[in-house]
Amino acid sequence: MSLLRRFSSFGVALLLLVSVSCTSADTLTEAPVANDQQPAPSFGLIGDLTGGLTNSVDGLTSTVVGTLGSVTDLLTCSPQPYDSDTETIGPEGGTIKVGKHSLLIPRGALTQQVKITAEQVRGSINSVRFSPEGLHFQKPAVLTMSYENCAINLLKKKIVYTDERLSILQLLFSLDYPKYDYVSAPIDHFSRYAVAY
Repeated sequence: MSLLRRFSSFGVALLLLVSVSCTSADTLTEAPVANDQQPAPSFGLIGDLTGGLTNSVDGLTSTVVGTLGSVTDLLTCSPQPYDSDTETIGPEGGTIKVGKHSLLIPRGALTQQVKITAEQVRGSINSVRFSPEGLHFQKPAVLTMSYENCAINLLKKKIVYTDERLSILQLLFSLDYPKYDYVSAPIDHFSRYAVAY
């Protein structure tokens, strides 16, 4: 019984000591959490970082590129109006601009003259559509999309390949230039693209 009283009084003394040693300038923080108790970090697909996740099954190797909306979301913007432009571009390459977005097609990307239409799709998602749909390039073209009319978001912006319902089909390797409010990505075929984060 006296041992319990001794510990009890020691605990009170310790509490008093702690309360006396704290000043108004001190701040208390939570005790550190042990490594085995910390939650594991969660990242998107490895394809976000490396451009693709390589998988091997029965000796066959395939690459899966980051493909789904759980990795990213479309960036909300003030509505952009519909706009379009049509240019004929051939093996020498060229640039087509629509609204504040542009597509640079390098020399040698096309083997013949092609009539290309670029559309800035109306709506609160910055999205563009190129045709003829499915046109493939011998060398990647560079799509640059503006997001200066979009909500402030500190996460890196990306260009994604979408269907007509704006479901994300593929996440493209993208370079974000936040100082200038635009993001660029190489594309190898025509379809619909949008700005995401």
